[in-house]
Amino acid sequence: MSVTKKRVALVLLVASLVVLAGCSGSGGDAAESAANASYQATQAAGGDGGGAESGDSADRSASQSRDRALIRTGEVSLTVGDFDAARSNLTAATERRGGFVGDATERVRGDDRRWTVGELTLRVPAENYSALLDRVKAEGEVRSASTHTTDVTDRLVDLDARLENLRAERDRLRTLYESANDTETVLAVQRELSDVQTEIERAEASREALERQVRYSTITVELAEERPEAPTTEPTAWYDTGPIAAFLESVNGVGVAVRALAVGTAYAAPYALAFGLPAVALVAGWRRLA
Repeated sequence: MSVTKKRVALVLLVASLVVLAGCSGSGGDAAESAANASYQATQAAGGDGGGAESGDSADRSASQSRDRALIRTGEVSLTVGDFDAARSNLTAATERRGGFVGDATERVRGDDRRWTVGELTLRVPAENYSALLDRVKAEGEVRSASTHTTDVTDRLVDLDARLENLRAERDRLRTLYESANDTETVLAVQRELSDVQTEIERAEASREALERQVRYSTITVELAEERPEAPTTEPTAWYDTGPIAAFLESVNGVGVAVRALAVGTAYAAPYALAFGLPAVALVAGWRRLA
């Protein structure tokens, strides 16, 4: 069962309870209550088909006559010489145009040769979007840039119409609540009023979020310093080395050779003892026999 049919059924139920509760009064009062309940149920159902068609036409006319509601977002990737300076410059440029920095991230990469990358989310009034976008592009070397535009005019019109219907329904339920004279009817209307109020608050929050996105455009800027190149050194010819440096290098080479010989001997000694001695004994015994 749809939400509209559910509400109609509930209103009819409440109207019936009101009629039954008023049966203890005069016949004229009961008839009047039934007539009012019937009128309220008809209004809650949204009227006849012609009324719905008329409402749709009004919504379309309102959508066409109002200014278009556009959400503009941009993305720019820049290579900059100094991350901190670029971030400071863009923050100041955004604030001068009535905007602010939403989110900001920063990451340092590399070990010996470090460079910084990061991201800024700039929010600026929609009328200053193009000016700020040009300023962002001028801050460094542009690697990529894009702009996206979303038209939310129809969504705002639909939310306005929904809010108008929900508020009218809330007013009718309040009137019914005030005229209720038994506990069961009061509780039923209270539950329905709570549901309607919740839907109103959700619709208002959605509308406010859309309007905020329309009022303030967003530019996401990715900043990256150039990655430092590894230093290159030209090899030095051997005859360009000074005599003292050559002597010291030779002494160092001799030391390395001696250490290598000692380490190699240490490694070989166990194998010589394990296999060399039996081999020598075998050769000596063979010579005796010969």
